[in-house]
Amino acid sequence: MESKTRTVAELVTEGWGDHRPGLWFEDRVLTHHEVTAGAAARAALLADLLPPGAEPHVGVLLDNTPEYPLWLSAAALAGAAVAGINPTRRGPELARDILHTECRVLITEHTHLPLLTDLELPGVRVLLTDTEEYDALLAPYTTAVPDAAKAGPGDRLLLYFTSGSTGAPKAAICTQGRLAAAGASLVGQFGVRREDVHYVCMPMFHGNAVIADWAPALAAGAGVALRRRFSASGFLGDVRRYGATYFTYVGRAVQYILATEERADDRDNPLRLGFGTEAGVVDAEAFGRRFGVRLVEGYGSSEGGAAVQWSPGTPAGAVGRAAPGLVVLDPETGEECGPAVFDADGRLVNGDEAIGELVNRGPNPFEGYWRNPEAEAERRRDGAYWTGDLFYRDADGYLYFAGRADDRIRVDSENLAAAMIENILARYEGADAVAVYAVPDPVTGDQVMATLAGTFDPSAFARFLSAQPDLGTKMAPRFVRVVDRMPVTATNKIHRALLRREGVHCADPVWWRPPGEETYRRLAPKDAERPPAPTRGLSPVRRQGLEPRTR
Repeated sequence: MESKTRTVAELVTEGWGDHRPGLWFEDRVLTHHEVTAGAAARAALLADLLPPGAEPHVGVLLDNTPEYPLWLSAAALAGAAVAGINPTRRGPELARDILHTECRVLITEHTHLPLLTDLELPGVRVLLTDTEEYDALLAPYTTAVPDAAKAGPGDRLLLYFTSGSTGAPKAAICTQGRLAAAGASLVGQFGVRREDVHYVCMPMFHGNAVIADWAPALAAGAGVALRRRFSASGFLGDVRRYGATYFTYVGRAVQYILATEERADDRDNPLRLGFGTEAGVVDAEAFGRRFGVRLVEGYGSSEGGAAVQWSPGTPAGAVGRAAPGLVVLDPETGEECGPAVFDADGRLVNGDEAIGELVNRGPNPFEGYWRNPEAEAERRRDGAYWTGDLFYRDADGYLYFAGRADDRIRVDSENLAAAMIENILARYEGADAVAVYAVPDPVTGDQVMATLAGTFDPSAFARFLSAQPDLGTKMAPRFVRVVDRMPVTATNKIHRALLRREGVHCADPVWWRPPGEETYRRLAPKDAERPPAPTRGLSPVRRQGLEPRTR
């Protein structure tokens, strides 16, 4: 018999009568019952606040405070949807996000109130959660009892914005059924238990924190500990304080934690697992050695159209095995790319044939974007879901992440994987964080540029590159930008669009290796205006016998 699709509302109601501690935030502790009761009160309030005929959407402009999961749970009970509003957006862009998702109620607090100054938000009622007025507004509803019958699996629950290098962010739709199923899947994959505590330090306006951290905790009846905003220095103290056993991460968060002062007792912590993306092989291994915690790298498009799961036996550097329907296609021809070929040093030697866009030809839970048919058409093409992410696949069916579609690098007519180069450069002793991307070649194609956060010695860096057996002849950066701290987005992902846009024309020092030279030197203004094209012949690295095998 086919099992019934569950709703998040049903999961929320299971906390009713459960008096175990369930939500930690700073000095506050709420039981599962108190969380459910608070959600029921807010659901009843929301039903009275929404004008007749209005879309049941509530905007949440908050840090990771208890009000965030309370309103997520309330929206589930009310059959409504939460639009996570990014507090790093400003002015007309911020107003656009709120109005585009048709939020008639906006939940925020005094710390974010200045963001709304002078914004035109017609028909939007703003509630400040840290006021006596808010408490008084909730008071008549405190006896409300949770009722999951008002919601169905197909009801919208999340409208979360996915960023892009061009155009306004798109509001991806996630229904109650999909979120509940995602939570249950992670419970099974990682063996989440009722006694676990999930540490939510990534921003909850982003899908990672809600789908990969909060949802599995809710599905298993586990506890949740919140951090208002991510803090590398506060990470280990929080984990110990709350007894956290699981956390999620994105982007550079792991690197920031590793950059904190190392102590002899770092492994004395309750963590069992970290789950996320973009940590990189080098940092994942370093995290495991230092804290005794395994990091599992996964891949899942924010919209839910494709996912790759790690499994035992996955080769180093791979994300996981391709599930049925997942293929790597040439975005120009639509033909399937050939399997990756590696040399004895693990170097990809056929990037031209192997690197393409990950496409899901099988059934997938992509539920579209709110009022954005053009963006939906870009994702849904020829009956398949196109992720916009670059991968290559080995002969055994394992997939390797090569970067975003915007990260495509083509040097001397050869496709290179930005992610692979980043993993190699991350071994450099002075690198706290690394980003690799393309800048235009004066003749044709691209040149490789890297931004490095940390310390940089030009001679030592050149020697380091020459010693890396898996660094291909065209992979060494032509330009290296050195920064004190990597520019990141609100979700701790490297701000690659900004780096690509600025290129060599930036305020930070840029080093470059002119064609035919052995080491790097500072880029002079005259060179930045028209840097010489790289030679098409032998590079210093190749002369040392480190070129890839002939294909």
